[in-house]
Amino acid sequence: MLLIVMIIIGLASAFVGSLVGLGGGLIFVPSLLFLSKFSDAFSWVTPQNVVAMSLLIMIFTGVSSTLTYIKGKRVDVYSGLIFLIGSIPGALVGVWLNGYVAIDAFELYFGILMLILASLFFVKDYLLQYAKNRNVQDKKLYIHREFDLSGETVQYSYSIIFGVIISFFVGLISGLFGIGGGSLMVTAMILFFSFPAHIAAPTSMFMIFISSIVSSSAHVMAGNVIWEYALLAVPGAWFGGVLGAKVNQKLNSRVLEWILRLLMIIIGIRLIL
Repeated sequence: MLLIVMIIIGLASAFVGSLVGLGGGLIFVPSLLFLSKFSDAFSWVTPQNVVAMSLLIMIFTGVSSTLTYIKGKRVDVYSGLIFLIGSIPGALVGVWLNGYVAIDAFELYFGILMLILASLFFVKDYLLQYAKNRNVQDKKLYIHREFDLSGETVQYSYSIIFGVIISFFVGLISGLFGIGGGSLMVTAMILFFSFPAHIAAPTSMFMIFISSIVSSSAHVMAGNVIWEYALLAVPGAWFGGVLGAKVNQKLNSRVLEWILRLLMIIIGIRLIL
């Protein structure tokens, strides 16, 4: 029974995570926290080992979905590498902080984080209008990117310094909560850097793949990974990552954004209550 449940959680987490660029921890972590309250089979769950397992599994989710996205030419590798300059050190700080968090406080903080991120989307139009009105063409520390998205040329610009700072906090949240940081990074890409959702989610998955290797390695060295349970979720995570990436390319940006909002609100309220 435990085998089936872990495979299903791995599959569902990776599918949703890959679909909207979250990495899967947004589903994986709350699912195990919820099951630990109602089943003795999950009595082993703690904030430390569930976060460690989530980050480990996200390596498989990340590599499977990233390869699919790269084939579809949806990953902004250049921007992703710039953001990793901040997110990798942040992830290591997050792993260190995770060791001091109790499970009740962990659920509360996780839920509050989800609601804050969801609320940002309700001011999205205002922030995007602000981004369009900025005169950034002559600023040397701004990156200007252009992509061909299904025959449509899209452009966006962002500050290198601001991008690295945001990425540091994304990495910190990734190491602390085990959610890959995608929920925050995709939000920042769309709201602050004017990334199209179809570029933001794939680029986020690329970053999650790299940063999860760093974060999970730190958790492994700290002895937080329970291998017999973590490996049960790997097959589902791999196939879920591929499936989510393929479905992503068939949905429009508005649909992806609403899926992201609803997930954050539902999970946030559930964890707080």
